[in-house]
This record gives sequence, structure tokens and C-alpha cells, in this order.
Amino acid sequence: MRLTRKRWTICTISILLIFYKTKEITRSDEHQEAQLTGDNELSSRLMVNGSDKALGKGMAPFLQHTVQGWHLNSSLVLMIRKDVLRFLDAERDVSVVKSSLKPGDIIHYVLERRRTLNVSRALHSLLPAVSPMKNRRFRTCAVVGNSGVLLNSGCGREIDGHDFVIRCNLAPLEEFAEDVGLRSDFTTMNPSVIQRAYGGLRNDSDRERFVRRLGALNDSVLWIPAFMVKGGERHVECVNDLILRHRLRVRTAYPSLRLIHAVRGYWLTNKVNIKRPSTGLLMYTLATRFCDEIHLYGFWPFPKDLGGNPVKYHYYDALKYRYFSKASPHRMPLEFKTLKTLHSRGALKLTTSKCARP
Repeated sequence: MRLTRKRWTICTISILLIFYKTKEITRSDEHQEAQLTGDNELSSRLMVNGSDKALGKGMAPFLQHTVQGWHLNSSLVLMIRKDVLRFLDAERDVSVVKSSLKPGDIIHYVLERRRTLNVSRALHSLLPAVSPMKNRRFRTCAVVGNSGVLLNSGCGREIDGHDFVIRCNLAPLEEFAEDVGLRSDFTTMNPSVIQRAYGGLRNDSDRERFVRRLGALNDSVLWIPAFMVKGGERHVECVNDLILRHRLRVRTAYPSLRLIHAVRGYWLTNKVNIKRPSTGLLMYTLATRFCDEIHLYGFWPFPKDLGGNPVKYHYYDALKYRYFSKASPHRMPLEFKTLKTLHSRGALKLTTSKCARP
């Protein structure tokens, strides 16, 4: 009898302890979430739903937002910057520098570790001696994506009015200047752009078009992800050769071998379950290091706007894209949802409609 009573007592105490502990954990979680979603942000944890399921049929109400009345949350901006710095430093990771490599060195591709690249003399000669972003700070920055939502937006003058303008994948500007602006301080160029937009630089006409486009960069930074995957090395070498041969005034940069994994690690830690960050998300993450106020334009990975009107994938071509394809290396709708959450908290300003006329 005594043994049975003792067992019952132990069992009862155990149940009470479990119940008490569960209540404490629940209270702690609720308190933490209240801190995160309140006006006084105490942490940069995003706490968004980390799956694409929330972006299905009930998507439209969530995507609606306005830039009217938007205010910068400087304390949250600083928290995010410090949080990002636990994973990477944009000054260091934005580019490999000349002293870190020598001609003939063998590099393993970041996303294809079994495949390698030999560092050519041309590539080594174009590596910056120091980071192109060393000691650079800006009050406002524009990060410009390439969504067709920019068409007829009239955002060109507003974009060009920022202290620093980052553009993605060498998008054309002149014929779309009213909507996208002309200023470029930092421009990315995936090797795939060479094949898709410049015919692989196989003939004189394509090479001349490309040289003219780089000439318009006017001594700004050209950021070439040369070490990501096998397949684009011929295009990278051709680009490097043209830059050297024509003595083009661009400051080349080649992202560090750890950058993409460090950026992905930051977002995964913040419960944003991306597979591989898009160029736009990479640029926003880097910009948190040297921009006090970040404005995003041309970020809209959906085939229609909120009014049901068709939206081109790129504002400058007719490329088709499967927005919710699981085969894509990116989760752009999820990225957009995350950026919109940050917009609502004042960490960044996301413009997806027409810009106000001055």
C-alpha cells in the first residue's frame, strides 16, 4: 500500500510540474512575441510564417500595404544590422580581395563543391585591392529589383534621389528612365545575364552593346558572382577581357565564397525558410551594413498586381516565370512576405505602386 501511495504521489507531482512548466513556456513565448510585434521592438527576430502555404488563395489581404504614413524605426534598423553582423560583414564579404588569391589558385564553387575554377590572370587583375564598400556609409539607399510593377510607376526621380542606388542584374535603364531612374552606384551581374541578354557575347554587335552598357556604369561597382556555380566561367572571362581591353571605368567586385551561406544562415535563424536568397534579398542584407534607411523598388514576384492587372516578371522583357515553382532555387513570394513584414515595422520602405510626383 505504501509503495502504491508513493508512486501516486510521485506521479501527481510530476504531472503538476509538467503543467507548471508548460504554462511558463507559453507565457514566455507570448511575452516574447508581444515584444516583437509591439511598437518597441526589442529584437530583430522576424517571427514570420516560414512557409509558402500562407501565400495561397488568401494572399491578397496580406500583400496590401501602403507607403503613406510610413516611419523609419531606427532602433530596429540598428538591431537588424547588429544581428546580420553575427553572420557576415558586408565590407569584407562583398568581394574577394587581390591579396587573398593569386593566379593559378584553384577555387571550389560555392554551390558545387566538387567542381573547381582556376583563377586566371585577368580575373586576379580585376580583384579589388580593398573592399569597394570599405568605410562607406549612406543616409538613404535604394535597392532596385526588376519586376514589371515598376512600369508606369514614375519612380525614376525618387530612386535617383537616394544617396546610394543598388541595381540588380544589369537591367536596361535609358528607355525606362522615368520609371526606374538612371543612377547606378552598385550593379550586380549574374553570368546568366550574358547569355540571356547579350547573346553570349558571340558577335561584334552583342559585344558592342555590352561595352556600351558597362560604360554607362561610370566608375560604379560591378558585382559579378563568379564563384557560385560551374557553367558561367566562360562568360565571366569574356566580361573580364572586355573590361581590360576597353579600359572600362568600372570597379569590379566578386562576392566572397562564404557570402551566400552566411546570408542564408541569417534568414534561417530568423525563421525565414529560404532555399537560396535571391539577388534582391542578398542586396538588402548587405545594405543593412552601410545604409541607415533602405528603400526597395521593383520587388513584386507575382503575375498580377492587387488590381488584377498582369505584371511582367522583368520590366524590360517578356520572360516567363513559374512564381510558385518548387524547382526554383528561390522562394521569392516568401521573401516578399518577409520584406513586407519589415516594411510594416519600419525596418525598410517597400514601394510597389506609383511614386508620388514632386
